[in-house]
Amino acid sequence: MKQTKLHKIIHDLESKEFATHAGTDMHAQMAKIKFCDGDFVGPADIISKIKSNMELCEIMGPLSHAEVPLAGYVDGTFLSRRVDRLYVNENAKTVIVLDYKTDVDKKRYYEKYRVQLTEYYKLLKEIFPMFNIKCKILWLNDFTLENVI
Repeated sequence: MKQTKLHKIIHDLESKEFATHAGTDMHAQMAKIKFCDGDFVGPADIISKIKSNMELCEIMGPLSHAEVPLAGYVDGTFLSRRVDRLYVNENAKTVIVLDYKTDVDKKRYYEKYRVQLTEYYKLLKEIFPMFNIKCKILWLNDFTLENVI
């Protein structure tokens, strides 16, 4: 059966709604990950993926917090944001932003994500001026880390 333009629009909207719902659900599951009494607590399948990556174990470990609000001025504009995961190591003077993304096509919105992480970087540089700040994406479809800033 030939697909009409209306069918394509409906299909695209349904796909977008599914992706949005799946992304929201995955973010909610990631926010449940905690580090208590020397081990991770939360959904077992996600903890297994975290434990398979030593860098991710450190970033998600006891020095990190989920859903951290940030606010301040960037280039004269007031911004209010929420970071998916923020790691702060006072001794090493290091801050790491971990932003969760559920995209399969990692290049499609990359520039938009880079701008978002640049805003986080600038906000955090005001709070931690003497710290090394890194911003990374955790691609949740394959649990790979990507350095952005």
